[in-house]
Amino acid sequence: MRSPWLDTPLGQRCLEVEQGLVRQALEHAFGDQFLQIGLWGGADTFTRYARTQRTALLDWRPLAAAQILSDTHALAIATGSVDAVLLPHTLELAPSPHALLREVDRVLRADGRIVVLSFNPNGLWGLRQVASPGGYPPGHRRAMLESRLRDWLKLLSFDIDKRTRYCHTLPLERVRRFGTFPREDWARRWMPVLGGGYLLSAQKRVHPMTPVRPLWRRRRLNVVGGLVKPTTNSPHARRFGAPSTTDAQLSG
Repeated sequence: MRSPWLDTPLGQRCLEVEQGLVRQALEHAFGDQFLQIGLWGGADTFTRYARTQRTALLDWRPLAAAQILSDTHALAIATGSVDAVLLPHTLELAPSPHALLREVDRVLRADGRIVVLSFNPNGLWGLRQVASPGGYPPGHRRAMLESRLRDWLKLLSFDIDKRTRYCHTLPLERVRRFGTFPREDWARRWMPVLGGGYLLSAQKRVHPMTPVRPLWRRRRLNVVGGLVKPTTNSPHARRFGAPSTTDAQLSG
């Protein structure tokens, strides 16, 4: 079900900005399969910007727009079969956000990309969320701290390459003009308290494989390479019957 908040002037403008940010984040995410987990907006609000050959929308709620119905702690997706995953405010609504991130790590291929949209629990938007009985936007009772999400992604071996804060305005639905300041980049730098949401983009880290020589081959090479032909001056040469220099002089 589409959130009624998205039909407000603030919600419409916020969704428009999110579409632009997702489009930029997916510019270099090529491959075979794109997966969006969680419905936010319409069925093609974000999938239209995917550059993969196929796209799919998964949700844990029985929604008509979802193509795949699955639990978030055990995604019905094959391991290593997805090139890019989008979580549009999904971690704020999913039953277990950490379990969902582990599943995303499982289904992503090597060098796969994850893009996360989340509302900011700090600042004025965070205060509005705490003051609203049903959360803010309505239904969002749990917010994801950006620092915590960054830590979780790093523990799962993701390299964060993009972070953007957006929606710098007062959390008021009646605001007709989006953005308190004429320049959004200026507001991001000097007025982060007004940032209503943030985007994180990260790439799955690939651990290089270093070939290791079998132990038995290393031992054989060490033994063969360590053999030294004894000389007549060696004190151990007498064991093999070789005369020493002194013996040769006495016999002469």
